[in-house]
Amino acid sequence: MSLIDRLISRFVDPRGLARPRRSAPAGFVVDLNADLGEGAGHDDELLALVTSANIACGFHAGDASTMRRSIETARDRRIAVGAHPSLFDRKNFGRKELPVKPDEVFEAVIYQLGVFQAIAEAAGVRPNHVKPHGALYNMAVRHEELASAIARAIAKLDPKLLLFAPQNSALARAGEANGLQIAHEVFADRNYLSDGSLVSRTRPNALLHDPNEAAPRVVRILREGKVRSVDGVDVDVRAETICLHGDNPEAVDFARVLRSRLEKEGVHMRAPKFSK
Repeated sequence: MSLIDRLISRFVDPRGLARPRRSAPAGFVVDLNADLGEGAGHDDELLALVTSANIACGFHAGDASTMRRSIETARDRRIAVGAHPSLFDRKNFGRKELPVKPDEVFEAVIYQLGVFQAIAEAAGVRPNHVKPHGALYNMAVRHEELASAIARAIAKLDPKLLLFAPQNSALARAGEANGLQIAHEVFADRNYLSDGSLVSRTRPNALLHDPNEAAPRVVRILREGKVRSVDGVDVDVRAETICLHGDNPEAVDFARVLRSRLEKEGVHMRAPKFSK
């Protein structure tokens, strides 16, 4: 193995995903993703800044037409696209935890992902990943049976799709148990609790609104693999993809400031890819 190959192997794992480390030297690679197709009105601007788009599949927002437009726009910008399935709850934008059974979650993900894949195929696009939305994501992070239902649905339809999930979560474990590759996700615009979970949106400190506060925190995540919780405790995190919530009014400015700061640190933005 050449010197260059050995250096690359230190910073990138066999799937092409960035490894966590104590510093973020030039050449560090991470994905920047945003939730799109949700009617926020600034998707085009975000697509100029991110490297992956999580596109709403109709259960919490969007429909076949918005999926098609979002996929085609991302295709034209050469941005990786993924499905963003949700609980069936448009009233609450998919952010209210509902009493659902694993079989219901399996069927909901199969349905949404199947529709998404068909629309993407018609647009000449191969989906790259799946990221559950809102309450479905948060529930699957904690509950093994719901996480398994999501992972089984993805593996059933396309085992080459990456699954976006937090490190050491039930969702990540379920994905691995079902043969899926995981892109470990952190959130640039959300605060964390000391157990590594996100602060509930019912609390006023759930969101970070100032990108100039968030950007150095993301840099620290990349350098040290740690984030400071609202309780003042450092939490271990692994960042292979960084999420920005596209429905936030300040999402574009947030993405612009964050990307600029990461580029100044020598970080390269690139979507993760399936490697087998």
